[in-house]
Amino acid sequence: MGFRLPPIVVNAKQVLKAQQAQSSVPKGHIAIYVGEVERKRYIIPVTFLNHPSFVDLLNQAEEEFGFNHPMGGLTIPCKEDTFIDLASRLHALT
Repeated sequence: MGFRLPPIVVNAKQVLKAQQAQSSVPKGHIAIYVGEVERKRYIIPVTFLNHPSFVDLLNQAEEEFGFNHPMGGLTIPCKEDTFIDLASRLHALT
């Protein structure tokens, strides 16, 4: 005889699985946090770190905000749209 879990327990398991999937970073990638006020997590290829356009963005962030990374990872305090545009262009090059 089996039993059924209440919907709340099933939903909680799905949420935890989704969070675990978000917390893992594939090999060859790095997690960064982007945003001026609210930070959003992105997973990018480490090859982006060597691209001159991305290096410029990192240098601008360093000059303006220093090396304070309260999220525990690399934080780029720029407009999210700016980052998405740059990431899209870099993805197109690969």
